[in-house]
Amino acid sequence: MMNETFGQRFTRLRKQRGMTQEELGERIGISGQAVSKWENDASMPDVGVLVELSEILGVTLDELLGKETSLTRVVPAEERKSMDDMVLRIRVDSSEGDKVTVNLPLKIVKMGIQMGMNMPQINGNKALEGINFEDIIKLVEEGLVGELVTVDSAEGDKVRIYVE
Repeated sequence: MMNETFGQRFTRLRKQRGMTQEELGERIGISGQAVSKWENDASMPDVGVLVELSEILGVTLDELLGKETSLTRVVPAEERKSMDDMVLRIRVDSSEGDKVTVNLPLKIVKMGIQMGMNMPQINGNKALEGINFEDIIKLVEEGLVGELVTVDSAEGDKVRIYVE
C-alpha cells in the first residue's frame, strides 16, 4: 500500500497473522507496549530484530520496510538450505561495458573469512572495498537470501551480491 507508514504497515501485517501486540512481543522477547510504540510510529524496532519480525510476519525485509518489490527474502528456518549448498554470486557491470560474474560456494567464502582472507578485487574494482562479507554470512545464517547488496559506484560501476 502506497504512503503507508511503518507503523501502519506493521499493524496490518500483524493483524493479517491474527496476532495480538502481546503475542508478537512475547515471540521476540519485548513488551506489548514496545510493539504498540512501533505501530504508532513513536519508535522503530532495532535493526537486529527486523529479520526475526519479517520471519514471524511471513514477509521479506523489503516488504516490512515498505519497498514494493524485492529480490531478497527471509527463508523460515525449517525451509533453509544448508549453507554448504549455497552460492555467493558477485556481478559487476563496469562503466567500460565489462560484465563479470563470480560464483563462489558459500562454504568456501565462509572458510576464507574464518581464516582471515580478504575477498579479492575484481579488476581492481573499488566498489567492493566497503562490503563486509562477514556480515553477509551472518545475514544468510539468519535466513536472508537473494540480492543482498547493490552498489552503484561514483565511477559508474554496478555491483550486485546475491546468495542463492
